[in-house]
Amino acid sequence: METKVWSPAKEVVIGADRPAVLIGDRINPTGRKRLTATLQAKDMEMVRREALAQVKAGADILDVNVGASGVDEVELLPEVVRAITGVVDLPLSLDSKNPEALKAALEAYEGKAIINSVSGEEKSLEEILPLAKKYGAAVVGLTIDDSGIPSEAGGRLAIAHKIVDRAQAFGIPPEDVIIDCLVMTVAADSNAAQVTLSAIRLVKESLGVNQTLGASNISHGLPERRILNAVFLGLAIQAGVTCPYVNVVESRQAVLAVDLLLARDRHALRFIRGYRQRQSMTNT
Repeated sequence: METKVWSPAKEVVIGADRPAVLIGDRINPTGRKRLTATLQAKDMEMVRREALAQVKAGADILDVNVGASGVDEVELLPEVVRAITGVVDLPLSLDSKNPEALKAALEAYEGKAIINSVSGEEKSLEEILPLAKKYGAAVVGLTIDDSGIPSEAGGRLAIAHKIVDRAQAFGIPPEDVIIDCLVMTVAADSNAAQVTLSAIRLVKESLGVNQTLGASNISHGLPERRILNAVFLGLAIQAGVTCPYVNVVESRQAVLAVDLLLARDRHALRFIRGYRQRQSMTNT
């Protein structure tokens, strides 16, 4: 099953038999005071720099989030979309819980975007899925519903089924639903990684849809976060994640290694190319 998204200049195809697609997550003000301040001031320079840096690091898609205190998302999200598409040609993932902000951004975007995200909550399903249908977008489905995040893998699978079924009822095909089985930090629950990995495998076997994950959540509150993130990301990709949200600068070479070891990189060409690019960037 393949999910296709595109900008006016570039199409990205996400699929289980393909190398992992990396969605760059750095255009997000959460925990970033400087980026928050520039967004509040409607200054697009840092946003443009972040976009260009992620492209240089090897991102395939860029996530765009402007949710910060004092920011009017309805006004700002489409402005940021226009600023980014003025300097890079990658497809975008539009990240907001505000349906009006998503609508404004989708109207400003020329191409097929990803909506990040819908959940199994009734309000979310009723507000977000019609937007995905109207604007022809793919959508990330979070395995959380009105009762919260299930503690067991089977509960997350049930929500994934619900999201895919409801999407189909709105005329959105399964290939345009990307499931996120969610992960909590192992600092709080030592079983958190195993539950998520089990859910990913169940979704792959039962639904066959593409899957994403914010892999860095696994390491909150712990030292050596880069090591934990990289190892967990490799396990998640092996289990069925096809397009994770990541800090591309930190994660790309590890993902290229996973793709090589899973026989998705013939003759190690992508891995070696990535190594040479990193060496070139270091030397300059």
